[in-house]
Amino acid sequence: MADNPLLALPHVETDRLRIEEELRSSVQAPTAAMTEMAGHLIGAGGKRVRPLFAVAAAACAAGHEGPARIEAIRGGVSVELVHLGSLYHDDVIDEAITRRGIESVNARWGNLRAILAGDFLLAKASEIAASLGTEVAGLLAATIGRLCEGEVEELGAAYQVDRTEASYLAAIEGKTASLLSTACRIGGIVAGLPRDEIDVLTAFGRNYGMAFQIVDDVLDMIATDEQLGKPAGLDLREGAYNLPTLRALRCAEGDELRELLGGPIDGEAWARARHLVATSSGLDEAVQAADDFVVAAHDDLRALEDRPGAVALGGAARHLLAGLAAVRATNA
Repeated sequence: MADNPLLALPHVETDRLRIEEELRSSVQAPTAAMTEMAGHLIGAGGKRVRPLFAVAAAACAAGHEGPARIEAIRGGVSVELVHLGSLYHDDVIDEAITRRGIESVNARWGNLRAILAGDFLLAKASEIAASLGTEVAGLLAATIGRLCEGEVEELGAAYQVDRTEASYLAAIEGKTASLLSTACRIGGIVAGLPRDEIDVLTAFGRNYGMAFQIVDDVLDMIATDEQLGKPAGLDLREGAYNLPTLRALRCAEGDELRELLGGPIDGEAWARARHLVATSSGLDEAVQAADDFVVAAHDDLRALEDRPGAVALGGAARHLLAGLAAVRATNA
């Protein structure tokens, strides 16, 4: 994150501290047990992309000066809490034992408590959104619904070697892009931007989110557990065939890969399948697809010219591909 252009925003260090304070404050519960579980991943740190996107979007307002408005901070925190809650639920579904380099909530406290703690985070997110007005509250509620729809789409396509790219794109738009587009939209709303500019920021967030998830899926195929902060290659094990895998199935390696996939996989078969995807032309095609979404995201921002917030958001999009290139070079 050190080189991320989002960190070039004026007053960003102050705003990051305020984001962390709001996150910690938001998960305070009447019981120490719930407070500890809800705050578990917050304590593990994170890039806080979603809150920073809300801050950057708000910084696109004409005449913006000084630290971010508290409404932008809280709006971004509400989206981050939805993201964290979804991670708690995902880890139960995936039976994950680590997240962000630490023990997952479900591994430490069990599935039931992890689900309840995830629900608590969603409830706190909704409470914060409600304090920002009916439009933000409705937007966040709709986003939670889209996230669930994306998850259902992915689960419905589990282990399907004939999964369509349309199914994959629908899933990641719900699970990932919706949160990033909502973060940008909330930032624009609370800053009072004109509606056309709010729509521009929303479109940027969607395209960035699509690129973000494709890059994450490429990394799942080529990065180490340490680089990811979670078990690598989990999508193959869980049958969530992502864009690199779908493209690889159409390549020369596709016949062998198809024989390996279609059901639970582990050990040598999993390692071979991951190698086939990682060394196929399908991986490069997936990287190109991510690049196409980054280009679209930049095009979305043209209407905002050289405003500091827009410059930071555009730089963050380029940073996605630079980070992926660095991992590929390291692991080559």
